[in-house]
Amino acid sequence: MTIIDNRKAFHDYFIEERYEAGLVLQGWEVKSIRAGRVQLKEAYVIVNKAEIFLFGCHISPLNTASTHIHPEPVRTRKLLLHEAEISKLIGKVERAGYTLVPLNLHYKGGRIKCEVGLAKGKKLHDKRESEKERDSKREVAQAMKQNRR
Repeated sequence: MTIIDNRKAFHDYFIEERYEAGLVLQGWEVKSIRAGRVQLKEAYVIVNKAEIFLFGCHISPLNTASTHIHPEPVRTRKLLLHEAEISKLIGKVERAGYTLVPLNLHYKGGRIKCEVGLAKGKKLHDKRESEKERDSKREVAQAMKQNRR
């Protein structure tokens, strides 16, 4: 079940591969995510010393969170992947010019997972082309819907 999607990622990048990663979260963060108070719009994934981190993900703290913890809404959170996947991603990011982008947060077995995409940046003409394709598909769908009536 999807919690939140990063629609901006699909607009700005060609997604070539997808990986499912676990997230290292604190208790108040899990409660806030379950309440839907999370935003991935400005988030991105960075590689640091053979580890992968989610940077810029904004999780708004709840008012009912614990009083002895000082929540930090935009902190760097570690992503959990297998070592072979991490080395493959690092190789592609460093050599082939790819970017790692968070695509969505979702539940799997009661745990919160982050889907990370290996992406190439779109140029302006690519963005315009994908908008034209989307508009034409929408028009065809509307025409088909009207023909059924």
